[in-house]
Amino acid sequence: MNQRTRIKICGLTREADVDAAVNAGADAIGFVLYERSPRHVSLARAAELARRLPPFVMPVGLFVNAAEREVAAATAAMPQLLLQFHGDESSQDCLRAGRPFLRAARMGPGFDLLDFTSRFAQAQAILLDADVEGYGGGGKVFDWSLIPSAVPLPLVLSGGLHAGNVIQGIHALRPWAVDVSSGVESAKGIKDADAIRRFCDAVREADARSAASVA
Repeated sequence: MNQRTRIKICGLTREADVDAAVNAGADAIGFVLYERSPRHVSLARAAELARRLPPFVMPVGLFVNAAEREVAAATAAMPQLLLQFHGDESSQDCLRAGRPFLRAARMGPGFDLLDFTSRFAQAQAILLDADVEGYGGGGKVFDWSLIPSAVPLPLVLSGGLHAGNVIQGIHALRPWAVDVSSGVESAKGIKDADAIRRFCDAVREADARSAASVA
């Protein structure tokens, strides 16, 4: 059965970028609530930007080893927030918030994705990212051959994606969703509306090609 590949645009900091992502057809908008990231936004700023989202476009909060109170404050400020844990959180840390969550996996040689997935079996999905310094957003593509053929949870493909390679990634891996940050930027934290549109168009083209190939 063919599925539509969902699209998440991450690391947004400006109203214009949120609007551009929504208008291009993004399904989810990511806010980086990690102070050491160049794409960091404060909780107040994230909540302000999230209020611009129309129905059916989900806000996602990216956390890296955050205190429980920080996660709780974010979910109180943004009741629809999907949590994304991108640090060294245990399964207990992720479950403590009592909210749906994504768990990021830092893909590198020797990483056992099946074992990782079994430890985070209650995640909504596993987000696959390159193993780079700074917890994501490094614009680096990891070796897609590291992904086993049968992972029991939905996968979100991330790590160095852009309009020029996302079709290849979708055809090769058939992920549930794709996640882009640096690949649609003019500078860190500053998105390019045309790049966002081209990325979303490429995802839809990949889905159309897949549908045509089995028609």
